[in-house]
Amino acid sequence: MNSFRFSFSIALSSAALYSSACAAQMPGQSLPAQPQITATASANGLEATIGEETMRVTVCSPSLIHVVTRPHGGSSQHPQPWLLPADQSCKGAHFDFSQDEKTFILKTAKLTATLSKERGNLSFLTAEGIHLTNEGDAVPRTYTPETLNGEQTYHIVDRFRPDSSEAFYGLGQHQSGMFNYRGATVEIGQNNTDIAIPFLVSSKGYGILWNTASFTYVDNRFPLELSFDSLAGQGVDYYIVYGPEMDEIIHEYRNLTGHAPMLPRWSYGFIQSKDRYKSLDEINAIASRYRSEHIPMDTMVQDWFWWKTEGDPYFNENYHDVPADVAKLHDNHVHTMISTWGLIDPAAETYKKLDAKGLFVPHANVYDASNPEAREVYWNSLTSKLFKQGWDSFWLDSAEPEEFWPHMGDSILRDRSIAIGNGAEYTNIYPLVHNEGIQQHWRETTDQKRVFLLTRSAFLGSQRVGGTVWSGDVYSSFWGLRHQIAGGLNYALTGLPYWTTDIGGYWPGEFDGKTTSPEYQELYLRWFQFGTFCPVFRSHGHRPNNEMWTYPMVEPSLIAFDKLRYRMMPYIYSLGWKVSHDDYTIQRPLVMDFRSDALTHDIADQFMFGPAVMVNPVTEAGATERRVYLPKDSTWYDFWSGEKIEGGRYIQAPAPLERLPLYVRAGSILPLGPDEEYTDEKPNGPIELRIYPGADGTFTLYNDEGNNYNYEKGEFSTIPVTWSEADHTVTIGSRKGHYLGMPKTISLRLLLAGAGKGFEISSEARGKSVEYDGSELKIKLD
Repeated sequence: MNSFRFSFSIALSSAALYSSACAAQMPGQSLPAQPQITATASANGLEATIGEETMRVTVCSPSLIHVVTRPHGGSSQHPQPWLLPADQSCKGAHFDFSQDEKTFILKTAKLTATLSKERGNLSFLTAEGIHLTNEGDAVPRTYTPETLNGEQTYHIVDRFRPDSSEAFYGLGQHQSGMFNYRGATVEIGQNNTDIAIPFLVSSKGYGILWNTASFTYVDNRFPLELSFDSLAGQGVDYYIVYGPEMDEIIHEYRNLTGHAPMLPRWSYGFIQSKDRYKSLDEINAIASRYRSEHIPMDTMVQDWFWWKTEGDPYFNENYHDVPADVAKLHDNHVHTMISTWGLIDPAAETYKKLDAKGLFVPHANVYDASNPEAREVYWNSLTSKLFKQGWDSFWLDSAEPEEFWPHMGDSILRDRSIAIGNGAEYTNIYPLVHNEGIQQHWRETTDQKRVFLLTRSAFLGSQRVGGTVWSGDVYSSFWGLRHQIAGGLNYALTGLPYWTTDIGGYWPGEFDGKTTSPEYQELYLRWFQFGTFCPVFRSHGHRPNNEMWTYPMVEPSLIAFDKLRYRMMPYIYSLGWKVSHDDYTIQRPLVMDFRSDALTHDIADQFMFGPAVMVNPVTEAGATERRVYLPKDSTWYDFWSGEKIEGGRYIQAPAPLERLPLYVRAGSILPLGPDEEYTDEKPNGPIELRIYPGADGTFTLYNDEGNNYNYEKGEFSTIPVTWSEADHTVTIGSRKGHYLGMPKTISLRLLLAGAGKGFEISSEARGKSVEYDGSELKIKLD
């Protein structure tokens, strides 16, 4: 009977409700007495009373509807800093209000919401009347009074009724290895390796943003019910987001919670890290070896325990002149990242400043990032002092947050009160406010250096703060690799674009002391191949050494994929612009682009990297081939050989150790740059434009200065490129825009892919070369 909690929505006791609901399903039994339901149009939607429950349905855009309900006595809305201000996130749109004998009806140009006069539940349809989802018609919303952390709140449940075929995605990043969450229960609570974001996306073309930071279970164990069950809240609060395409759903999500800024160009290059480098002398020596051996690399990372006392900006005795050593790295075209934590040692000066003002999470050595004053002290006492030394980025570790011992990040805020409110209602908010505090102070300090933050957790809105999540401290095993892929693809479908992993895994597990073994080197290479096609490309792990030359058996292949990543930089950086300008997603589960192909709905180990390249990681030890599905209604090309293959079928793809199966979609235009050792070495080309015939294609080349915010002032350039299949003509359109350092001309080589014309074949003796001066060119390819 606990699942049938006291329900203000029909004003009956739980026992009476249980018996009445059961009786209503018996043959010959009538519907139990229902509460009085009234509704009227409001300025921005409808307002309803359902017994002792109030409901407000707001039209935010033609594709976005906001639902808020309250039980009698429920308080007004609490702060929700993950949302943009209402004048940005919920601007309103035209709607029509009407009613018939059974329903109140709210209709926009794209969505329809109906409220049942009989049961008080909401249903959502397209404007054409195609059903999307509906709240259950037997006690959809329940509110159980609770006293948590000394405050009155409610245990909140809302129940929806999915159809028989839809698949569910998103919800952050989780470690079950599941991609399609249909039939599963997912805990939405921050923890190391688990990222809690209450945004669910359906293959039917809609999303539900469950608008709370409370600890929540999203439960579809029972096929006929999808429930959102939150520990605490003042009422039900959610958004229905309609696409139908998943890019459109994510666009609406970012309209609500914030758009992703451009990352610095260098952040798309290779990031070298391990747990841990013990001095800047060591870091400089490794960086110099990368340069002397001409192995591409952009960033060196200083992990934890560089400090004398955690929380203070003072380095231990292994470090000498930190600003000079950082400058030496910069002179070698190497950027830097340094780890800082929200955990602070009681011996630290920063701790004493925060403690004197009561700015800690109660009973935890974690500063209260929900308090603006605490964020100010943290910046002024720690991160700003490091920033002034020349560090280029911050690694905000333990952002869930976690406590000192036993290093548990298991949603520690839920039984505490924090500045913003009851921790039971704000359990999952910490990574957003912690990261945003750094971003805001950084932006106030300078606009000439783009924010780049690496963090172990995220929440609704985290994409707007220039952050990249990594998947946490995962095991070094093929099992671990497989699970990261599914977790990363769901993270992408949650609407957050930048994600990465510890290439090779963090905890050595079965490879403890054996990371130079052939078995581990195979795992490391397979993980590295996958990492090459993550939005951010980063190696890390708890290993004595972790540089490419540490793994001699596979080093040539590691370097080959590293060089491929750098050759793809014109493509990748242009996709970064699409993320910021068009709310695009770089790492794309197949269901994003092939939603109408039901065979893609459960594929957890293949994805598109941008619009052109399908990536198929190898996740089995000893594998020399793998099964690959080529989605229907497309023609595909083997990236390596140029072989043409029709879609709509499975193939056994060759996968020798040195090769990752890659396929390119017909109609793709893939720009590749020259070999380079760091991303700013040759940002102006020359550029190869590889054309994959079989369909019309478009791509926009983007460029700017690479590491400041002048692009926000319009200082950037775009070059539209199109391929016409009918006449085999490439049109390179007129360049638009300008930025400091923009070249007058760009050398281009155009190549037509096909059998015997893949990546492995030298491009020097084929294709057509042109000098592009910004004016339109048309080039016919045979």
